[in-house]
Parts: sequence; structure tokens; C-alpha cells
Amino acid sequence: MPDSYIQKLIADRIGGKKFGKDTVLYKFEKIKRARRAAVAAHPDLKIIDLGVGEPDAMADPGVVETLAKEAAVWENRGYTDNGREPFMKAAAQYMAEVYGVTDIDPTTEVLHSIGSKPALAMIPQAFINPGDIALVTVPGYGVLGNMTKWLGGEVYELPLLESNNFLPDLDSIPEDILERAKLLYINYPNNPTGAFATERFFRKVVRFAKKYKLVVIQDAAYAALTFDGTKPLSFLSVNGAKDVGIEVHSLSKAFNMTGWRLAFMVGNPLMIKAIASVKDNNDSGQFHAIQLAGKYALEHPEITCETAEKYSRRHTMLAATLKKLGFKAKKPKASFYMYVKAPKGIKDGQKFKTAEDFSQWLLREKLISTVPWDDVEPYVRLSVTFLALGENEEKQVMQEIYNRLLDIKFEFE
Repeated sequence: MPDSYIQKLIADRIGGKKFGKDTVLYKFEKIKRARRAAVAAHPDLKIIDLGVGEPDAMADPGVVETLAKEAAVWENRGYTDNGREPFMKAAAQYMAEVYGVTDIDPTTEVLHSIGSKPALAMIPQAFINPGDIALVTVPGYGVLGNMTKWLGGEVYELPLLESNNFLPDLDSIPEDILERAKLLYINYPNNPTGAFATERFFRKVVRFAKKYKLVVIQDAAYAALTFDGTKPLSFLSVNGAKDVGIEVHSLSKAFNMTGWRLAFMVGNPLMIKAIASVKDNNDSGQFHAIQLAGKYALEHPEITCETAEKYSRRHTMLAATLKKLGFKAKKPKASFYMYVKAPKGIKDGQKFKTAEDFSQWLLREKLISTVPWDDVEPYVRLSVTFLALGENEEKQVMQEIYNRLLDIKFEFE
């Protein structure tokens, strides 16, 4: 199809005149294509999906029943703009009950969102001017960084290294960068590393933000999914955190509500007000019945506890299985992600220059899907949200992983 004048009008931020002509494939598109090819090549073998980043379970029956009931209420049919009071109050109470953050004003310090992804996309619109810098951890979720660039800002990447427990080294940031930096984005428990932040780290973030006059965005999508005695930790539980930042909480992961699109931002009232102003020009609010279903979920944190128990059990199994195969796998303290170093190759066989090479081989040859990350070091992310109904099926999945890789001698050095 020949170019039309439309091609010349596409914004430079998404490719401009070259939009749609780029032959470079996005990582997840590569995985999708490789998956289709692998399934076609091995019709007799069932794919083991350790790459999917969303829960395998349905939302709690009480959540579903609430939606069904409230969707039939005439008064709930309209726009909700920046949210309705019942959900805001439930969010504030949830912060108190689960995280011990008891000083949240639901009227001025809570803002609902149609999922955390739109929230992260809107936040830079409230703070980033051309030339401003956002400090962003990598590897990680790219939405806030991408939007920063689209607004004419710049992204300074903070590498997450295993040697530093996958926490950013704030002291390594050059002074000239800090002079222009306006925003610091962190995400703990972390995607993709599964790392868990400490109170000590959060206290350092608060001091750092005050010193360099930064706003802090803590993406807490996985914050409630903790195990083995590790308690959920909120950035806002640290003294002074509300002076410098907000936290973004999602109901997708903690309550198996990915498709429901519901989240909330909580923290500094002026930041919340600024983002609400942006939000007014982006959407008209989530359906009130969904907010009321979310209210039910937030009032029942035991739902998350049950889900976390499942993920904990699966992490224990997966770590043990990978260790038997030669990987240096370690069970995380939180999230449903496990992050493991990719092998260099196979003894007397194929070599892997990158984690992507290994991930593609694993999918192509063994029908095991993972997500590669080569941003900082060659690792693969494995998710324990694979489909399995009960512990017996989980054990079967682990045994199948082991059986498919048993004859492979991976080299790591």
C-alpha cells in the first residue's frame, strides 16, 4: 500500500514518517511469534507458560457477586469522573489495615484510576516539562519512562544489579543529572526481579528526594503478595514519605482482577490534586459498579493472603526444580516473579549470547515460555501464574519442566 499524507502526520514520538515501517520487533511480539511457531512445530507437546504476567485465577466470588448486583442499580450507570467516595474510603482503610498507614485522608489523598498502567502514563503529564529528567529503574515497566520521553523529557536509567539486591544505587547519579531531575520512579516488590525493598531503603529515598527536590512514584502493584513471614511494606509507612511522594496500588495482581481495570494512587495531597487535574482530561472514571466490587475486595484482604500462599508454594517448587537443573534460583520474598541468570550455553552445544537467545531456545526446543531481560544483565523472568488447578497439578508442571530439561547440561560461566 503506497504512503498517504497520513504517514507524514503521525507524531514523531511514536515514529513519525517511519511509523509502521520499522522491522525491529518489540520483545513481547517476538515471544508471541516464537510461541506460535513452537506450538505449530510440536503439536504433541503442551506449552508451559512461565512468561505470562497476570494471575491464573478468577476474582473472588464475593467480588463477582458485588459487580453483578451493583451493575443492575440504576444510580450506578453514569460517569464517576475522579472516583466515588465509597471506594476512596475503602482504599484509605485498606492502607491502614494492611500497611499500618493510618493518616490517609480519602478525600484529598486518594485517587482512583482505570488500572495502574493509565496512572503511570498520566503521572508524567502532571510533572514533566521538556528537558526535565525522570529517574527510572531498569529493567522494569516502561510506561512512565516512555511517557516522559513523549513529553519532551529525558529518562536516566538506574540499573538494578544483583550485587546491590536489585535496589538502585542513588549515590551513583551525577550531580548534573540531579539538577534537572524532577521525578524518581521505583517499583517494589519489583517487576521483573521480584526484589523486596527494605524500610532502610525507603528512608533513604525520602532523604534523597528532599535533598534534591524530587517527587517519588512508588509502583506497589505487587506489594501485598508477600510470603514466608515477610509483611507487606508501604513506602508511605516511612516517616516523611507523604511529603515527597505517592504510591500506586493495583487490584489486578493482589485480587486477581486484571481485566477489571481498577487501581488507586495514594499519598501527597498536592500531587494527587495535580494528577486528578490531568485525569479529568483523560477519562471519566471507572464504572461505579466495578469500584464497589473493588471496595468489597479491599475490605477482604484475606483474598490476597490465599493467593500469596499459592504463589509461595509454587515459588518453592520452582526454585527447587531449577536448582536441580543447575540454575542459581532463589525464592523471592514477594510478587509472582522469579528472576534467574541465563546460562551461557549448553555443554558441547549451543551458546547463548543473550538472555533472549536462551529464552527463544527454551521456547523453540522445549516449549517453555519465559521473558528475557538483557537491559542490565542477562536474566530471564519466570512467573508462577502458570495454569494449574491445585497442588497436584502444580507438581505435575514442575515434573514436566524437569523432565524436558533433564538431559541438558547448562553452562553458566
